[in-house]
Amino acid sequence: MCWSATADLVAGTGIAVVGMACVARVRRVRDLPLAALPLLLGAHQIIESVIWGSGGGAGPATLAWAVIALPLLPLWVPLGVLCAASPNARRRLSVPLAAGIATAVPLAYALATRSVTAGIRGHTLGYVLDLPHSGLLVGGYLLATVGSLLLSGDRLLRWLGVLVAAGAAVCAALWRLEFISTWCAFAAVCSVVLLGWVSRRPVDRP
Repeated sequence: MCWSATADLVAGTGIAVVGMACVARVRRVRDLPLAALPLLLGAHQIIESVIWGSGGGAGPATLAWAVIALPLLPLWVPLGVLCAASPNARRRLSVPLAAGIATAVPLAYALATRSVTAGIRGHTLGYVLDLPHSGLLVGGYLLATVGSLLLSGDRLLRWLGVLVAAGAAVCAALWRLEFISTWCAFAAVCSVVLLGWVSRRPVDRP
């Protein structure tokens, strides 16, 4: 798989369109945060196309990309799953949400106090940010994002969790230094599953 400014722009636009369709089909307000995830991830890929065009480095687009990828996603995903979940699943979903909070806080602090830079490495982008205890942060990040999907109790969301987990394993094995960029791109593509999820959601009773 090859990434470039054009690939990110085309993929991001397509995924954002899917996100708009997801939002338009929402029939329950509490499904909205999770339904909007493809819209967020599509915008994320479009931002990365700007980084490609500028040749990487540290700038507003790099920072915006990092804010979405690092502190925002580990909060957004478990919170969105929790909002959409049935009452009997909410207690177990508090675990990935807590992991997301515990991960997002130091990541946000790191972005506020250190510079993040992007570098073009062949057909991928690598992002450099000095993070203490990076192994723990990655573990908490995956527990928050992948774990919340696997624990959701919803069949389609569990399948999405399996796909994203498999993507994390492949990206970590093939692109260690570019993991966060390649995995976010993979997760964005997988998020189109949410269009089917939204279409099958029941309508709230008055």
